[in-house]
Amino acid sequence: MTFRARLLACVLLLPVAVPLAAQDEEASEEGTPEEIAEEIPEEIIVTGRGLDPALSAGIYATTTLERETILAAPSGRIEDVLRNVAGFQQFRRSDSRSSNPSAQGVTLRALGGNATSRALVLLDGVPLADPFFGYIPLSAIAPETLGTVRVTRGGGSGPFGAGALAGTIELESAEPGQAGGFLGSAAINDRAETEASGVLTQRLGSGFAVASGRYDRGQGFFTTPVDQRVPATARAAFESWNVALRAVAPLTADIEVQARVAAFRDDRTLRFRGAVSSSEGQEASIRFVGRGRWQFDALAYVQARDFSNVVISSTRFTPTLNQRATPSTGIGGKFELRPPLLEGHDIRIGADYRRAEGETQEEVLNAVTGRVTERRTAGGVTDNLGVFLEDDWQIGPLTLNGGLRADRSSITGGFYRAVSPTGVPVTTIEAPDRSDWSVSWRAGALFYATRRLNLRAAAYTGLRLPTLNELYRPFVVFPVVTEANAALRNERLKGYEVGLDWQPVKALVIAVTAFDNTVDNAIANVTVGPNLRRRANLPAITARGIEASVAAKVGTVSLDGALAWTDAEVRGRGVSAELDGKRPAQSPDLAATLTLGWELARGWRIAGTLRHVAAQFEDDRQIDRLPPATTLDAFLAAPLTGKLSLVLRAENLTGERIVTRNQGGSIDLGVPRTAWLGLRYGF
Repeated sequence: MTFRARLLACVLLLPVAVPLAAQDEEASEEGTPEEIAEEIPEEIIVTGRGLDPALSAGIYATTTLERETILAAPSGRIEDVLRNVAGFQQFRRSDSRSSNPSAQGVTLRALGGNATSRALVLLDGVPLADPFFGYIPLSAIAPETLGTVRVTRGGGSGPFGAGALAGTIELESAEPGQAGGFLGSAAINDRAETEASGVLTQRLGSGFAVASGRYDRGQGFFTTPVDQRVPATARAAFESWNVALRAVAPLTADIEVQARVAAFRDDRTLRFRGAVSSSEGQEASIRFVGRGRWQFDALAYVQARDFSNVVISSTRFTPTLNQRATPSTGIGGKFELRPPLLEGHDIRIGADYRRAEGETQEEVLNAVTGRVTERRTAGGVTDNLGVFLEDDWQIGPLTLNGGLRADRSSITGGFYRAVSPTGVPVTTIEAPDRSDWSVSWRAGALFYATRRLNLRAAAYTGLRLPTLNELYRPFVVFPVVTEANAALRNERLKGYEVGLDWQPVKALVIAVTAFDNTVDNAIANVTVGPNLRRRANLPAITARGIEASVAAKVGTVSLDGALAWTDAEVRGRGVSAELDGKRPAQSPDLAATLTLGWELARGWRIAGTLRHVAAQFEDDRQIDRLPPATTLDAFLAAPLTGKLSLVLRAENLTGERIVTRNQGGSIDLGVPRTAWLGLRYGF
């Protein structure tokens, strides 16, 4: 299927949304008011959400962020919002304006060291990871469209559990009551970079529709330190946009349909002039949610993505690789049923399916002449079919949870081909097809010890398939070459945790979790020679630690804090024997955040956020160190007139030097001190 055909497939679902959302208005022309009232009761209210979280949600370490927190991010980016969660980590410290999109992997509990996401990220139930690379398109997520963010740490066995190795990040769109009728904003910073967004929510009979759009652009900052700049050094310029249309409508008193179509594009420059990357995507989904006695959630989605990238030599400053296209397609769906079979039990039965297909198309260039010296293609298909059964059993103050999941995963059609400019084969790899079954489970208990104290314990396993990128595509970050590995095995997680949630007084909530997680067959970039790495399955990565959070509110003053301390290490043998006992790459042992807020009457809000990330290593051998970084951010919203507010934001107020990459002394830096001035209008 061509990229245009995949785009057309996404767009074809658009007409489904509007007629469904408008069905109540059309009904007024087809019968008397009395007849209509009999068919659709007046009390029908649609929310646009999925089914309510299960009782077991409180058993596992879970953090929920509300809309007020989401809208007060100093950077205005979703990754900034997620940094408020204990244990959340990006592959690199860069945000989605100054990093290569393919490095935007997210994980939890210091199970990092890989640019692919080990955490499952869902938007209204739909997985967001790129089908080829496995990264999360962070710039395509507009925080102003969200109502809540719920992060659950630890392996998952429910829907799409095959991707929830380190945990699940659930993003839910705002309900009409949260979003209001319109929310628009525009801002400019001290580098003349701009952003603008708008969210329009319209009631349509008993349903509603939401149209949203966002545009960001700017010259960016220099990621290269002053003493390493050359005439070819460029700012991290960026330009991105995303648009979405979502419609929700009732089919019956208990069933609602949700439809969504969206598109995005993101263009960036990294380090040198001409080192440009571009990512784009289109997606569509349709979802049916039944809230009757037999509750159900049925979802289908399709994604079309593409990525391109130009690599510039760090010695001659001319192109050496043109990754001109990486078209990929993701399709999938799920069905979950909650039958009322036993009193005191919340049973969930279901199945889900995901398929990822794509290939990279690259040209190797001579750094002197600029001529093509080799043409490469690589790609394949991965499939995963899962079935799951889970039950919550409430016995007085005790809630027990047990879940079982079976996955049939397959990797087919894998290949890597390199040919000369005249078409003569240079390297050809045809990977054998393979498939297997995996079983995952989780179990836990929640005990309401007192009215203000909950005790919980859980154990679980998890699963992640290698991505097409990890299996088949080699890459170069000069001067280091990283080889692919078509024989990579699935990652498997096993772990347990104990914790408590304590509310000593009404204004204070404290949560503490101690955990021990192990990822067997962890995929990492392993050094095998000078300037040569290879993707390989490590015997294991272990991570033990403590996560804590505190939320307090006294009058108009609030305090929210989160801390994650993790002792993570590699278990190595054979080719990775040298890594045994070392810390995984890109995994700090300590990350903490503290936000102090003050809400006054008439819409005033002031907040300051202090963050600290401990030192970590760029590489697997712990040679290239990234020093610790402590930053201070600020947010101010002040009403001007009517529904119009002034918004001031500040990133890295103290001007901390944030090292995001250190490769043999070649350094990239994160966001410098940045001030934003903007206006926000909502009703």
